[in-house]
Amino acid sequence: MSNEQIRWLLKVLQPERTLAFFPGAAGLSQEVHAALLGLPLEIYAGELLRLRAEAKQAAAELLEEAGVAALLDQLPLRKAAKVVAFGDSLTSEPQAWAVILSELLAARRPKDEISLTISAVGGETTTHALIRMGQIVAQQPDWILFFLGTNDCRTQGPQASKTLVHHEESARNLAELQRRASVETKARCLWLTPPAVDESRVAEHSGLARFGVRFRNADLARVAKMVRELDEGAVDLFSSLGAPPSTDLLLADGLHFSLAGQKRIVREVLSHWSKLR
Repeated sequence: MSNEQIRWLLKVLQPERTLAFFPGAAGLSQEVHAALLGLPLEIYAGELLRLRAEAKQAAAELLEEAGVAALLDQLPLRKAAKVVAFGDSLTSEPQAWAVILSELLAARRPKDEISLTISAVGGETTTHALIRMGQIVAQQPDWILFFLGTNDCRTQGPQASKTLVHHEESARNLAELQRRASVETKARCLWLTPPAVDESRVAEHSGLARFGVRFRNADLARVAKMVRELDEGAVDLFSSLGAPPSTDLLLADGLHFSLAGQKRIVREVLSHWSKLR
């Protein structure tokens, strides 16, 4: 197995998060996680450490860019604010935008003691998110950063036309998530739209093809529009990143983001979030 394939497994399948909600999952060792991916423990643990170190370095590089520190200072976050990033594999992986954002907050605003919790599971749809919303409510966060809807648009197989979640159901799910956040918590919400994918690269990628995974940007555009209508201040990744996003922003699978892509998402989030009052 190549290093690129190993990294893809760690970024996309993420047994440490996928199994987190099973009884007794907290007691599973790295050795078990490695075995589930068919990897020796030393390779699994070593590569995971490297991925996390690269995310930390990415945050340091962003902090040196003009204007980033000012945007972090302008974020509407009180001292000891609790933030939850709620999503799927685009949020849960070891180098995700939320990981980098957490590193940025720790580096720039350590005295504010802001916590950022990542509640994200690869492959989840908005229907799964409704099931897990109770866990978010229990945390009573100050902010919820929603990044959901991509997997609603997934189809299975080259000839499939039916998405995992019908678009009308996606709209109802998104509205219910927003309603529960506003009624059952005091949290303010920031929504990120699903981004586009590189359809041909998704179809050709061996890891995704194994499960028959396909996406159509027309379906993703429809859900992105729903999110924009739900939150006029939404971070519109579908529009800003392009359809499809440029090659350097994506992994070889055409779906998940490279470290450069994750950094770009962080910039987009900071730009929008810092304007809210």
